[in-house]
Amino acid sequence: MKLLLKFFSNSQNRAYLRGLATEMGESTNAVRVELNRLTEAGLLEHEHEGNTVLYKANVKNPFYGVLHNLVMKYMGLDYVIEEVIGKLGKLELAFINGDYARGIDSGIIDLVLVGETFDQQYLSGLLKRAEEISRRRIRLLTLSMQEFRKLEPSLEVDKALVLWATDSSGYHSPMRG
Repeated sequence: MKLLLKFFSNSQNRAYLRGLATEMGESTNAVRVELNRLTEAGLLEHEHEGNTVLYKANVKNPFYGVLHNLVMKYMGLDYVIEEVIGKLGKLELAFINGDYARGIDSGIIDLVLVGETFDQQYLSGLLKRAEEISRRRIRLLTLSMQEFRKLEPSLEVDKALVLWATDSSGYHSPMRG
């Protein structure tokens, strides 16, 4: 399950065997066996970089979307997307960074919302409900587009899990095609 979370929460995630074993607190042999199974099933791809092998999700596999959606549901992110993002007004960009973007189920979701001033009371109620359903804490950062542009380099959006983006934001949203 940890490997599925790692690779299918964010298609940009890549990892080496030893790094995965350390991150997951498992033996390298146990992780290697599972990586081999997922690779043989066509769910993961690997490439050699010197003497090491780098693994990543095979986004061309017909089951990638299904597994991605299952992982999102498992982490409670489907509810965050539907309830929090789907019911806000002038939202330009929404993404998750931190542990969840790296595929680590730490129990804390770092959610960043970029847009016009949000109704904080309404948003607080939605987040409380999302936390109850997902059984995870949600740390929220709301920014105007101007604030976001100033902080953009430090937010590492290129490594984030983009949940929602308008065309004008300059980012690709899996929910908008």
